[in-house]
Amino acid sequence: MKRAIAEELAAARTLALREERIPEYDSVRDAIARRLSARENEGLTPLLNGTGIVLHTNLGRAPLAPQALAAIAEIAGGYSNLEFDLRSGNRGSRYARVTDLLRETTGADDALVVNNCAAAVLLILEALANGREVVVARNQVIEIGGAFRLPDVLRRSGAQLVEVGTTNRVRLSDFEAVVTPRTALFLRSHQSNYRIEGFIEDVPPGELAALGRRVGVPVVEDLGSGALIALERFGLAHERTVGEAVRDGLSLVAFSGDKLLGGPQAGIVVGSGALIARLRANPLVRALRVDKATLAALAATLRLYLQEETLAQIPLYGMLAQSLDALRARAEALRERLPSELHPRVIESEAYVGGGTLPATTIRSIALEIAPRDPDAFAERARTGEPALVGRTENQRFLIDLRTIPPERDDDVARIVSSVSHQA
Repeated sequence: MKRAIAEELAAARTLALREERIPEYDSVRDAIARRLSARENEGLTPLLNGTGIVLHTNLGRAPLAPQALAAIAEIAGGYSNLEFDLRSGNRGSRYARVTDLLRETTGADDALVVNNCAAAVLLILEALANGREVVVARNQVIEIGGAFRLPDVLRRSGAQLVEVGTTNRVRLSDFEAVVTPRTALFLRSHQSNYRIEGFIEDVPPGELAALGRRVGVPVVEDLGSGALIALERFGLAHERTVGEAVRDGLSLVAFSGDKLLGGPQAGIVVGSGALIARLRANPLVRALRVDKATLAALAATLRLYLQEETLAQIPLYGMLAQSLDALRARAEALRERLPSELHPRVIESEAYVGGGTLPATTIRSIALEIAPRDPDAFAERARTGEPALVGRTENQRFLIDLRTIPPERDDDVARIVSSVSHQA
């Protein structure tokens, strides 16, 4: 606080010297308060997500299950057997802590965990294709958020990209035609945040895996989203699951922990035991490894997949499972508690899975619509309050989509909206 006061007084002195005027006391005080508020918001702060985007990358993607949070507190709060074998009393492997759970939930032979999916792809390329060629269909030479470009990752790993096919049509013969002794991998890449439609053709992954076995080239899939279950049960479009990729015979499958898996940020690789062993032996693993808190949270999340009745305890799937009737009842109850001058209404809205998954798929949802005099100013005050509330503005209205608001936080929503309204 002392530093903020000193900085603002220095600014006031500069203004007095330059313009020969001294700011009013109230303006200096308010400016100091804004400095302090801005500094608080520079750190991580919890917020309420009223955007309707379930896996909002900018808001931290998947919320963790209570079991995952409890596991972090228990393991990170003390010592653990992170790299210690309790039976032998000798050093153990940190990756063994989740390997059996990943085998159980994906059907793969073996598994490895690093700090995110981009790291997993980089490790695979560096360990298996450094100085050799990686064949990728032209319609999968992607760029995703954060300027993550597949050609750049290949270049960094020391591998050479070989593109085959055309933007809209790729055939198995395109892959066959470029196989040489320098071919290290066939790589499939999740299209993540775009779709190509119309006059298209692609190679079924099972056929590409069969070709790989025939010519002795491993087939790797960057699946990205990390779905372990079929999403059709939630009324969503089909998303290729990790289990499907394993059953198709892919040599290695890489995916994220904090997207459709609903766990912590992690990059997971499952597949051939021999290839996973080569990844583990690569020196890059040490630079990409995860810590005890991530492993604890990932293991706790994976255990929830082992029984059907515990799946909804993963917040992602709890949100997707909410019925429109339940959302509407919550919205109506909230509407009655909001200031009448905001003209609150309950409307149908469209929510999104987000996080680079199912880019063309929307989810029917329910939102509270309010009409403040200045929607942008209202939105700023809402997201800089405590707790923060992030919504979206459309057609001079401020919307709060309830699909991404936990029911137990409805009281907070009512309090925040009323408070911000009174500040106007």
